[in-house]
Amino acid sequence: MAEESFKIFSGSPNKPLTAAICDYLGVTPGLCEHGSFSDGETRFQILENVRGTDVFVVQPCCEPVDFHLMELLLMIDSFKRASAWRITPVIPYYAYARQDRKDRPRVPISAKLVADLLETAGANRALTLDLHAPQIQGYFNVPVDHLFAAPVMVDYFQRKQLGPITVVSPDAGGVERARYFAKKMDAPLAIVDKRRIDVNVSEVMHLIGDVRGRPALVIDDIIDTAGTLVKTAEALLDEGATRVFAASTHAVLSGPAVQRLSDSAIEEVVVTDSIPLCSAARSVEKITVLSVAELLARGIRNIHEETSISELFI
Repeated sequence: MAEESFKIFSGSPNKPLTAAICDYLGVTPGLCEHGSFSDGETRFQILENVRGTDVFVVQPCCEPVDFHLMELLLMIDSFKRASAWRITPVIPYYAYARQDRKDRPRVPISAKLVADLLETAGANRALTLDLHAPQIQGYFNVPVDHLFAAPVMVDYFQRKQLGPITVVSPDAGGVERARYFAKKMDAPLAIVDKRRIDVNVSEVMHLIGDVRGRPALVIDDIIDTAGTLVKTAEALLDEGATRVFAASTHAVLSGPAVQRLSDSAIEEVVVTDSIPLCSAARSVEKITVLSVAELLARGIRNIHEETSISELFI
């Protein structure tokens, strides 16, 4: 690929992922400077010419979420004012995706607000990974390419050769994601009937499907406090599962999550490098990190070359 015709820049939270993407594409990360003023305001400057360039900005909006979202907006605005030809934020982890509808009175639709902010800043399109809700694509008035980490994870578990397993969705909203795994691994699908009783608090009610005498693989998009995942694992073992594995794209791991996973009966938790692991999680042996750098790199290449990205969903 001709490096001069496109450039990839990194935000501050996950520079190793950006470096891996650039390595795959054979390009050098764009030169820029991140900093802050004495009062904490974010400061950013591009250190090379981007006029007429196809620019990709890699920025997962992970903790601290508000800081990294604001940093992304400032970066996009900088490239717009520097006359970049096209600006594509590459967002491995999309902020505020869990409030994607009015499910109770007097609440915001935060996912829509973030989409509006990105467009107002100057984004011409977006590349995302495992949105919490696929309909968030419709909140944008510019093209959105929505990639999935599932092929990376399916390949990993197929190579583990666990034998006959049951793929489990921890709630009704994740059925499509789990069904993809089940189809690719030629495995039956089970669904946990989960009732959420408060924010970040859920109660497992009962299992729809059969896991007795088989390993169970729980598929989700986000592990936040890990409460749902641990309760799901306990329910599966109570229903006769022999072993429990888990796979999730985004390892948010906030609050007591790391301790919960360490103390749980889950044998292995597989996540991706969409966001960097917190320091406490790096020493937990049961957490395995897979890279989505090649997946995102191929998405960037196909967008730049104006070719189809449907091959990445296989």
